[in-house]
Amino acid sequence: MSKPTLTAVFIAFLLTSSGAKPNGKNKKPKQVVPAIECVMRAGKISHPEFIVKCPANCRETKEKVYGTGVFASISSICNAAIHSGVITNSGGKVIVMKMAGQAVYKGSFANGVRSLSLPNWRESFSVSEGKPKKGVIYPSTLAFVSSRPSTVKTGDSKDLPFSTMSPVTEALEPETTTTAAPPTTTHVTTPITTAPPTTTSAKPRVSVHKIPEAVFQYPIEMSILPGRYESGQSQSAQGKGPSQAFRGSSVYANRFLPRTNTGVHRPETATAMRRQPQVSSTSAPEPEDHKPPSETTHTRESSIGSNPFESGFSAQRQGLTPRVPELMPQGDPNCKVDIAFLMDGSWSIGKRRFKIQKDFLVEVSQVINVGVAGPMMGIIQYGDDPATEFSLKSFSSSKDLKPAINKIVQKGGPSHVGKALSYINKHFFSDANGNRGGAPNVAVVLVDGWPTDKVEEASRLARESGINIFFVTIEGPDENEKQNVVETNFVDKAVCRTNGFFSFPIMSWFALRKAVQPLVKRVCDTDRLVCSKTCLNANDIAFVIDGSSSVGTGNFRTVLQFVANVTQEFEISDTDTRVGIVQYTYEQRLEFAFGQHNNKADLLNAIKRINYWSGGTSTGAAITFAADQLFSKSKPNKRKIMIVITDGRSYDDVRAPALAVHRKGVIAYSIGIAWAAQDELEYIATDPDKEHSFFVDEFDNLYKYVSKIIHNICNEFNSQPRN
Repeated sequence: MSKPTLTAVFIAFLLTSSGAKPNGKNKKPKQVVPAIECVMRAGKISHPEFIVKCPANCRETKEKVYGTGVFASISSICNAAIHSGVITNSGGKVIVMKMAGQAVYKGSFANGVRSLSLPNWRESFSVSEGKPKKGVIYPSTLAFVSSRPSTVKTGDSKDLPFSTMSPVTEALEPETTTTAAPPTTTHVTTPITTAPPTTTSAKPRVSVHKIPEAVFQYPIEMSILPGRYESGQSQSAQGKGPSQAFRGSSVYANRFLPRTNTGVHRPETATAMRRQPQVSSTSAPEPEDHKPPSETTHTRESSIGSNPFESGFSAQRQGLTPRVPELMPQGDPNCKVDIAFLMDGSWSIGKRRFKIQKDFLVEVSQVINVGVAGPMMGIIQYGDDPATEFSLKSFSSSKDLKPAINKIVQKGGPSHVGKALSYINKHFFSDANGNRGGAPNVAVVLVDGWPTDKVEEASRLARESGINIFFVTIEGPDENEKQNVVETNFVDKAVCRTNGFFSFPIMSWFALRKAVQPLVKRVCDTDRLVCSKTCLNANDIAFVIDGSSSVGTGNFRTVLQFVANVTQEFEISDTDTRVGIVQYTYEQRLEFAFGQHNNKADLLNAIKRINYWSGGTSTGAAITFAADQLFSKSKPNKRKIMIVITDGRSYDDVRAPALAVHRKGVIAYSIGIAWAAQDELEYIATDPDKEHSFFVDEFDNLYKYVSKIIHNICNEFNSQPRN
């Protein structure tokens, strides 16, 4: 080969190896798309915007999705993308964008994926087609929120049905930025001015455990377990906790409240609690996600009166000495109530029992965890004339309440409970005294024996102004003393309901402290605080129940249990609440009419005897049937309420029949289970925006909506103007 030829070849080689683009410009780097699994949730990835590749067949995994269009961050990314139509079940690329949390996420069915409803969540995300935006480079490797699974074993969890078990959440750890799987140990480097940069351990982890819910039973009572004790004394030395009369549908426990076979929770001393380097907190029976370390570690259903250390703490350095910042007491946000305790100061109580009463109130004040974001507590002492010892705004922590209660001096006089109830109704729950408006008003009346005046009228007025009244009667009248009682059955006349939820009969003053925990559970159960007995009376309630083949015998019995639980909460008689039931398939059957069963025992037995029918689903015809057979015979002074329960889409139109009953003044609630159609539920409901429509993912979760239905019915009553 000639010399010029070799030179030409060499020059050509140099040109091709220098890059294809003119002017020396490099090729645009190709976007690397990280692959994820179907189970991956958006909340587990720390980037605000990123692209991922989903595998095929995620729909079959049935990983849960919450919301429509905008999803809660605990949702599966891939199934959310399928639900939105961004990808098919064969997989593909998805762009995920994080956004703020929402107050409500509505479930729906789309592209073979059922998304569920969720009341609220701290973080949201949206999905879009996996085509990178112009000029945007997405991370080629993902930074994950560090976590590790945590489990809790309880003595009775093996006896619980699978459907009542709650998913296990992760231990909350410091957030790290990494390009691989999250490490088990994380260190944070903090620069200081007086010495070279020093490495210090990240803040201690706070484990958040899920506790299986107790077996469903009725009458159902949602309960929240108090978790803080400031008395410096073990509760096991004070009694066995809740009485057998109080049955909770869900029980929450933490590391300091071990379960026993009797359901007793025995906390460690307050001193021991403060020594723990790692603090466990309880969590809600719902899916939980990771929280960034900048947030507190209180969960939505954290235990009442959480230890101050449970709000999260980070190691800081001044010089070389780490310290834990002192936290202001906020109280338990899950027990945000304004409570007035009416303590008996009459001469009949005596000095010794008056001291026991004060000790009881001290213990309650420590367990309930008073704080500006949680419960606030005031005390009125009554005898001849009631007087405020301190108002709701006087003290903002449990620590300050203890010495204030101990300083209270007995006033003496008769036990004028009626006068005391009138006093709190007119004077105590005012803005000037610290009433917060958004928090339920609760009055807990302690009575030695029985009142010396009438309570019915004063109680009625207090209830109808929004005050929830609890009665704690100690050493009530025996058979020989009942002739001395001014007003017989005074407790039933005073409280909202006669099912035992609002009343505590205590046989002896020395057994009073055993009522601390069950009392705190009930006054903090805001879903059950319904204010007025009137709201539970003067109703005609029709249950329209789906008996189609898709329901099945077992699920149908669960529906009947739900109906019984709701019914249990009402006063049943011809002049109070009446209940009628229609079961439907393609056809309709009147199980029993309004007024056919006029006492609670007969009604509950009649509900249990209803037989499952099986067939198709014609919900519209069933609504029309209920209007003709039940509401056409409703009394003029009764509120007309219809509760439709269905598990699938109707074969006929529901919109026209629903509008017809709405025009007749019927307040309609719709409860859809499993494969119910969201649009039909909203057509049936009188006002979906006022939570007249509910979607339940499984039949076994129906029990969670008992208190919600009762609460909404009574809220509507209490919001109506009264003559």
